[in-house]
Amino acid sequence: MYDIYSNAQNDLWRFTLGKSGSRKLLTVGLNPSTATKEKSDTTVAKVDGVAQRNGFDGFIMLNLYPVRSTDFNELPLDVDVEAFSENLNRIEALVADDPTSVLWAAWGENIHARDYFVTAARELFARLQDYGTAWQHFGTLTKSGHPRHPSRLNYAWSFSKLDTPRYVQKLGI
Repeated sequence: MYDIYSNAQNDLWRFTLGKSGSRKLLTVGLNPSTATKEKSDTTVAKVDGVAQRNGFDGFIMLNLYPVRSTDFNELPLDVDVEAFSENLNRIEALVADDPTSVLWAAWGENIHARDYFVTAARELFARLQDYGTAWQHFGTLTKSGHPRHPSRLNYAWSFSKLDTPRYVQKLGI
């Protein structure tokens, strides 16, 4: 089903999942859930739908943290440093390989559920700014000012630039 897939730790970590294309949408969610190379889940299906409806012929689902959980509240309170570091390095390598990619911030309200989600966002903003890749959000920001998660979207919405300096101030990072 998906030709882009990288995982580790007996599939307890997932770094990338997606479809090849010449114009890929790089989507950064919170953490991976159940989707695998062979099967989709609601979030990945929605990301694929947004990509197709907005002129992308491929997409890669990424996350602020690569450890799988169907409920982010069940993730450990302390970060797995190896997973965290490898994840950020892989995201940076993807952007370095194609700095014209569109980066979709898609983690939703729950970014504050773990400190390492916020730390990952801060790290990504800092690391990727030199590549000239603009962060986007889909639809309006939430009432709290966060980019919406793909599971809560309307396909009629469109992409808008995410004001990362303002967002960083909002997060307090």
